[in-house]
Amino acid sequence: MTTAAVGGPCPPPMPERTPKALREAISQHAPHLLTDFDAHWKRAVADTFDIAPVPAFMARWWGEYAIARDPLLEERVHHLEDEARDATDPDRAKALLEEAGHIRRTARQTEPGR
Repeated sequence: MTTAAVGGPCPPPMPERTPKALREAISQHAPHLLTDFDAHWKRAVADTFDIAPVPAFMARWWGEYAIARDPLLEERVHHLEDEARDATDPDRAKALLEEAGHIRRTARQTEPGR
């Protein structure tokens, strides 16, 4: 998923699929995510001395970064989620959340270098 799909400049490419490379990309291109990324890493992996949560951690943050590196896409996802939160029609809220979820699932599938 790229900004080109919504009309803006191309986002930076996805990094190598490692926690270290992802953290570096976040620090460079989406620093607003860095505090939460580091806190989640500390809580889920570092403090537990357990690498079992790393795949789930990477899936979540890979998708978060894939969206955040594209400001227009990030704005779109947040707008959909905010609109769903405020919707009075349950069917409308469901449709909005399904669209946001589709964007998030697609973002998690973005390959390194894309």
